[in-house]
Amino acid sequence: MFYHAYNSYLDNAFPYDELRPLTCDGQDTWGSFSLTLIDALDTLLVLGNQTEFQRVASILQDTVDFDIDVNASVFETNIRVVGGLLSAHLLAGRAGMELEPGWPCSGPLLRMAAEAARRLIPAFQTPTGMPYGTVNLLHGVSPTETPVTCTAGVGTFILEFATLSRLTGDPTFEDVARRALTALWKTRSDIGLVGNHIDVLSKKWVAQDAGIGAGVDSYFEYLVKGAILLQDEELLNMFHAYDAAIQNYTRFDDWYLWVQMHKGTVSMPIFQSLEAFWPGLQSLLGNLDSAVRTFQNYYSVWRQFGGLPEFYSIPQGYTVDKREGYPLRPELIESAMYLFRATGDHTYLQLGLDALESIEKVSRTPCGYASVKDLRDHQLDNRMESFFLAETIKYLYLLFDPTHFLHGGGMEGDGSWEEGGEGGQCVLGAGGFIFNTEAHPLDPAALYCCSRHSKERQELRDALLSLSHPKKKAGSQSKPADERAGEPPQSQSESIALKPGEKKTLPTLSCPVQPFSARLSVLGQVFSDNS
Repeated sequence: MFYHAYNSYLDNAFPYDELRPLTCDGQDTWGSFSLTLIDALDTLLVLGNQTEFQRVASILQDTVDFDIDVNASVFETNIRVVGGLLSAHLLAGRAGMELEPGWPCSGPLLRMAAEAARRLIPAFQTPTGMPYGTVNLLHGVSPTETPVTCTAGVGTFILEFATLSRLTGDPTFEDVARRALTALWKTRSDIGLVGNHIDVLSKKWVAQDAGIGAGVDSYFEYLVKGAILLQDEELLNMFHAYDAAIQNYTRFDDWYLWVQMHKGTVSMPIFQSLEAFWPGLQSLLGNLDSAVRTFQNYYSVWRQFGGLPEFYSIPQGYTVDKREGYPLRPELIESAMYLFRATGDHTYLQLGLDALESIEKVSRTPCGYASVKDLRDHQLDNRMESFFLAETIKYLYLLFDPTHFLHGGGMEGDGSWEEGGEGGQCVLGAGGFIFNTEAHPLDPAALYCCSRHSKERQELRDALLSLSHPKKKAGSQSKPADERAGEPPQSQSESIALKPGEKKTLPTLSCPVQPFSARLSVLGQVFSDNS
């Protein structure tokens, strides 16, 4: 399935963003940077295709340019382009690519990811720190840009931006992502809920529907995954607070409805296909009973239609007008993958088989796979979203491959991990990968590796500076020059015995006369690499 879609894109649509599978041509959708190729790059390696991964990584380095006069979605560019390049960078070692010294803390794909993210930074320059939804990659935010954006468009940056900051040592990315998260957290209602769309300048809620679906979904996802990736208790506490309100006000019979964010009254008794990520997210927190029951509800909708309609009316048990389509979304398959990993229950493999057969039967065309325009009569739409290759097929494949390296599979010592960092001192790729909301896996070990090295360098720099420029004690005054002139000069031969209560003042550090290979030198003690 992957190669049928991928080869069709290369043959008919490249260098456009997406394939149009009914007319066998391409179109630009999210910004004109060969989006499907960037999004599909790490899937190539998931399937074990190192040679094509290397070829495409090389093509992208030569052809993709972010210095273009294009209006791009800040959210989509982050999760698909920045996320895709970061993931490919972190998997480059496993793909057999030639690595720069110090990888994963440097590399061409990392520089591309940082360049793409840098083009998004102007969107965050608002009084609140919450970003605009669209930015021009060349000129920044247009003066006529609307300040209204969705909740997910504010809170879905911490994974990619913190990864960038930890790998490169530039704190700017993580700082803006955290500032946006903090600002959003402060806007929640008295009953602990957030709405759907917010004005990023005034902090006023424009759409006040609260739920877990479209417009909000990945905000909650990134609080949980950010907490795991960064070992950040504050993010987890934020999610737990939201989860308590969600369970209290929006959950009915293991469905999640939409409610008014201030009153908690039901505004839309609707299930949206984007909500299907929720059971998988719950499984990451160990809430398995609830996750399994909710998954069964969602799976019953899939069986009814052979796919998940964008909107499904829970009271009527049917699709909602103008929302009958299924653009080959991955969320239910994603949850099946997590729940199969957590329970071993073959129900989830059955969903995988159902999904595979449905997509193959309904969506396959001679030129790829087409989105379903209407699940009632299986009309097709002339579009294949890049997430079909980035997420849907990847999660299907990983569902059926429980010993895959991304699951931490393989026996200990069989070469499933790699060396990296300065002098190869870091263990990378040993498991615990966190998928961003576009299914791009990020390795927590790489973040730790690079931030540890930069922290060590910073500590050494601080030590050298503080010892080279001793600070004067607060309140102490320099003696006048004529008083100092009468004092005997201090010399190294003076008594080193300290008077009671006296502290030794540190001498200024100087470079050693003899060259040596050192990691650390403090007060004349030299620690070499083999000490």
